[in-house]
Amino acid sequence: MVVSGSADGRLRLWNVKEGSAVSDPWDGHSGTLKCLDWSPNAREIASGSQDGTIRRWNPNTGRQIAPPIETGGWVHVVKYSPRGDKSASCGYDDDIRVWSKDGKLLIEIKGHDDWVNSLCWSKDGACIFSGSGDMTIRKWQSIDGKELVVLRGHNSIVTSICLSPDERHLLSASEDCSVRIWDLKTNKQVGDPLLHDDELLALTTPSDGRYIASAG
Repeated sequence: MVVSGSADGRLRLWNVKEGSAVSDPWDGHSGTLKCLDWSPNAREIASGSQDGTIRRWNPNTGRQIAPPIETGGWVHVVKYSPRGDKSASCGYDDDIRVWSKDGKLLIEIKGHDDWVNSLCWSKDGACIFSGSGDMTIRKWQSIDGKELVVLRGHNSIVTSICLSPDERHLLSASEDCSVRIWDLKTNKQVGDPLLHDDELLALTTPSDGRYIASAG
């Protein structure tokens, strides 16, 4: 199954093999959908919107399974923790927020000087990584929001980040037209930037970590 969200504020669940919608659209948001994330056990989906809410959905029924989380601003990214007991969100106010499963704000992480565009968790849930419009990538302790590392090297907005499967490296994409690889032991860039001809918006790596896919 694949879930999608659109400017009409609705979510849609699709059957990949048949290429068709599984059910009617899911209503709830009053603004454009900005992000979606499946829980690690695939039993729920989180959505974030310009209406300032995070909503959790049961993919089997298309119904919300908890009251919406009111974040106070646009939600650009929402990511479940590896255990699925928390989620992290960010938007256009430079902060990262960590929420309990029942929607309680656990911590508010401050440190970036511009909006945060991308988030990822370490596999053990101990750390959160973030990429920002301030051109930095930062590593935070998820329990208390303590800043651990700042990676600098991009010359424009960091648009997307992800960890390699072995978590030895972090990959980043930027509007400076480059993909960069960072060694998380030394916190230094590995090799030269991988260059596109225009701004980059997204990147990912497969489970074996052999390749990087990037797009702009």
